Amino acid sequence: MSQKKTEQARNSEARDEDLPDSEPEPEAETGAAQEAPTEVDQLKKEVAEARAEAAETYDRLLRLSAEFENYKKRMQRQAEDHRKYANESIIKDLLSVVDNLERAVNASQQSGSEADACMLEGLEMTLNEIRKVLKKYHVEPVEAVGQPFDPTYHEAVMQQPSEDHPDNTVIQEMQKGYMLHDRLIRPAMVVVAKAPA
Repeated sequence: MSQKKTEQARNSEARDEDLPDSEPEPEAETGAAQEAPTEVDQLKKEVAEARAEAAETYDRLLRLSAEFENYKKRMQRQAEDHRKYANESIIKDLLSVVDNLERAVNASQQSGSEADACMLEGLEMTLNEIRKVLKKYHVEPVEAVGQPFDPTYHEAVMQQPSEDHPDNTVIQEMQKGYMLHDRLIRPAMVVVAKAPA
């Protein structure tokens, strides 16, 4: 019987010793449980910030890429335009030479003398050669006489009353206009018909 009591006393002491040790564990678990959600929340917040930053960076990259593509296209267009219209200034200067040759040819044709026949032939050959060169570089004269007046291509120097032509029609060309590719380099100076009063 005394042996039983001794065993019970030992068991109760053992239980008493176990109790204080086991009580702090729930507190420790509670503390860990409280720290764990804070750490998880912090990690979630950091992940969300990283995703937002990544999305912003990706958006910036897309915009920059689009801007660069537009820049490349703009530079290509400018290079093409430069090649296309590089000769514009020299062609403009040549147009006055063409005008003078045309005037000389017209004057020689009107005189009708045989002495002017050789000179006329030389002038016509020179004029035709210059026209071939201009055509090679895509320079074309603007259609004017008989066309409706178009301020885009024609410059009216005067109006003339006419019963033979419709109102606002070009009836005479004082100076030819020219196009280089699809660009007007000189408007045609014209006389425009107007209905008689």
